[in-house]
Amino acid sequence: MKESSFKSYDDLPLFLNAATVAKVLGVSPSSGYELMHEPGFPVLRIGNRMVVPKEPFIRWVSEHAGGGA
Repeated sequence: MKESSFKSYDDLPLFLNAATVAKVLGVSPSSGYELMHEPGFPVLRIGNRMVVPKEPFIRWVSEHAGGGA
């Protein structure tokens, strides 16, 4: 797993793109992009562009954290 370059949610921009989502989660850019197409992921579509609002993203991470076996 890649290490995130972000040390706090406060460091995040108001809206995240696929590359930023990937960096925060420590996954590949393609995995970040795929995640943004998953049902239930808090993505906002503006024309052809997809962005993730910061606060719903933080809630999504909190809800999906800790499920590893």
